[in-house]
Amino acid sequence: MSENRHGLTLAAGLPYQTGFGNEFATEALPNVLPVGRNSPQKVKRGLYAEQLSGTAFTAPRAHNRRSWLYRVRPAAVHRPFEPIENNRLVGDFSTVPKTPPNQLRWDPPPLGIEPVDFVDSLVTMAGNGSSDSMSGCAIHLYAATQSMKDRFFYSADGELLIVPQEGRLTLATELGVLDVEPFEIAVVPRGVRFAVTLPDRSARGYVCENFGALLDLPDLGPIGSNGLANPRDFLTPVAAFEDREGDFELVAKFGGHLWRADIDHSPLDVVAWHGNYAPYKYDLRHFNTIGSISFDHPDPSIFLVLQSPSDTEGVHSLDFVIFPPRWLVAEDTFRPPWFHRNVASEFMGLIHGAYDAKEEGFVPGGASLHNCMSGHGPDAETFEKASNSDTTKPHKVDDTMAFMFETPRVIRPTEFALKTSQLQAEYFECWQGLKNNFAKENNA
Repeated sequence: MSENRHGLTLAAGLPYQTGFGNEFATEALPNVLPVGRNSPQKVKRGLYAEQLSGTAFTAPRAHNRRSWLYRVRPAAVHRPFEPIENNRLVGDFSTVPKTPPNQLRWDPPPLGIEPVDFVDSLVTMAGNGSSDSMSGCAIHLYAATQSMKDRFFYSADGELLIVPQEGRLTLATELGVLDVEPFEIAVVPRGVRFAVTLPDRSARGYVCENFGALLDLPDLGPIGSNGLANPRDFLTPVAAFEDREGDFELVAKFGGHLWRADIDHSPLDVVAWHGNYAPYKYDLRHFNTIGSISFDHPDPSIFLVLQSPSDTEGVHSLDFVIFPPRWLVAEDTFRPPWFHRNVASEFMGLIHGAYDAKEEGFVPGGASLHNCMSGHGPDAETFEKASNSDTTKPHKVDDTMAFMFETPRVIRPTEFALKTSQLQAEYFECWQGLKNNFAKENNA
């Protein structure tokens, strides 16, 4: 038994459990977990048993997610919720302005000098569907300059895929502590309460709130049994708890809106838990990239890390795709992403370095949106460079980490996103230098 720097009592041994969607069992104090049952008449040490379900009770066993928590007080112990006035978050994208078919790109949000914590810094940039329909997603940015103090947060609307770009985050959750840095991602399940502290005093990044089916690893098909994101590289926290009383605030995101309630204790009081519904993190640098070793540039589906399944086979309601460092060896091939128009819509972000299709203008912390059938691809300078490079030699795409949230539905930018000064009004100019190279005579 030990304590971490947040004062939470941690289980002895490894700081993380490994595997994706595993049936975990962990306790911060010995002999707390019931043996052979979930809800004994009396839980040891006077704790309460509480089940946290992330799927329907009757979901097929392979897809059923739930955990049993053994805690100091049940989650029901708090005062009534009251609404928080907030016009920065959107939960129903049928209410946003008309969506233009233009290619859109934004500069990073500034890290201001005014103290603002993770929750208060969240702003919705785009999304689709609604939290009420439990379908679609919301894409938020955060730019925090203050740790959450005596304040806790959860989303009842969807699971939170957090992608740090600058500054580390410590996520102290009901089920344990995750330390997350840029190049790592974290997923906090729907309903799990947590607080965010900033080891580096400020932090910036992206959050995709998934309203639909829980994120899962993609099937590998012809790739075989190994490759892409391997299950063993996903890390889930061990049990940690604090038994702390005082004046605290519990903030809920429910129905697309924020609500607050007074609570007289820390909700991070789970002494032990078992199950497969829990937060996790993953280091994107462990992604095993697959690519062509002959010719042509493969589809970006080979860069898929996580997916939210839909009712249509082969179509996901949300894909999380990355573009990591990798070797390009295809011969007589235009190696950057080709010009394309998709039925799917793409929201991209950049964690580090430069993206190989856009060497200027798309910077770390920024974002771009290319919606359904909006043409996009390399800028003019990248096209010229790639068209005349020597493809007989391997080339290493290095010092980069870009990602994409991709959905089969139109991603609708919010009013904030369309009016903010971060919007690059001249983004379309990057393609205007593409010349007419058509040779009327067959001498090419």
